[in-house]
Amino acid sequence: MKRARQQRKADKKQLVEAEAWDEEVQEAPEAESGSDDIGWQTSTAHLSGITRLVRLGVWALVASGPVLGLMAFVESSGPAQGVAKPTAAPTQASSVGPAGFAELFVSAYLQAGQGTERDLAPYYSGSVALSVKPGSRTVTQSTVIASREVQPGYWSITVAADVTAQDDKGKSRHLGVQYFRVGIQAAGPEGAGGTAKSASATAGYTATSLPAQVAAPAALKPGALAYESDRGSSSTDPAVDTAKGFLAAYLTGTSELDRYTSPGTRLKAISPAPYAEVKVTGVQDDSTSAGQQKVPADGTVLHQLVQVDATDQAGSPVSLSYALTLKSRAGRWEVASVDDAPAIRESSAPSAAPHTPTDADAGSAAPSPSGS
Repeated sequence: MKRARQQRKADKKQLVEAEAWDEEVQEAPEAESGSDDIGWQTSTAHLSGITRLVRLGVWALVASGPVLGLMAFVESSGPAQGVAKPTAAPTQASSVGPAGFAELFVSAYLQAGQGTERDLAPYYSGSVALSVKPGSRTVTQSTVIASREVQPGYWSITVAADVTAQDDKGKSRHLGVQYFRVGIQAAGPEGAGGTAKSASATAGYTATSLPAQVAAPAALKPGALAYESDRGSSSTDPAVDTAKGFLAAYLTGTSELDRYTSPGTRLKAISPAPYAEVKVTGVQDDSTSAGQQKVPADGTVLHQLVQVDATDQAGSPVSLSYALTLKSRAGRWEVASVDDAPAIRESSAPSAAPHTPTDADAGSAAPSPSGS
């Protein structure tokens, strides 16, 4: 009986410890014999050992918490391994604003004269004294052909202008295309040619001097084209016949394009039709086959350069050139595309063209700073 009472006390103590550490320990039945007592004592000792191990483990976790937290902070604050840092793409200032301003300035400059210098004030604030008669030069059209950022926010712009001059008797003379270079300072965001990083910055422009007339860019001869075979304009050639039918439908709208184009091609005739009649005057292509009359196997590709004389709705003739790509299918040629530009031979660069002086060159002498 004494042994049983001791066992019950030990058992109660074990239950209290288990509840303190959130463990569930099932109460064992009272022992009825000596052999059972020995078995219970062994089981109790085992459970007591597990409880001590759990207790030590929990205290170890509690003690190591600050250390683990500090290590995690250090690791998170360091650079990530194997992850590339994002780099901001460099932004490039746009020349559109300075170029447009320069084009307006050149047009105003060419048409201004003595007594109308104030017309240049919106573009150039420097002192200006012009001796040329106002309106003695006119610009029929102009365009920017070159732009370069000399330094951030400062641009060199070259403008081509088609100029006509008028003498004292009112007689006009076409001077041809002349070229003027202007220095333009830009303020505002980079998208307007300035240096400000903010897109909301106010844009503004000013010329740093009057325009300077410069030489025309070098004239060039184009590289060799890829069309080495001259097919003429005979409709007995199936490829030439396809080109004729397609361009007639494309330019005059007198027939459907579908009968001349490859399946899935999304070509549409020009609308409204600009021409009443189309005549093919010559066809060149990149074929090396001597048998013009025979259409090759399906899928064969042929590139053409077609010369056309078209008659507009007013009866005036117009000369045109079209680069076409044809593809063979079911024993006939079909137009697969109207190409963006004629094909050139691979690595065929343009070369300098000889220059022949013209009357326009004689009239394109550079003006003096006063505009005379």
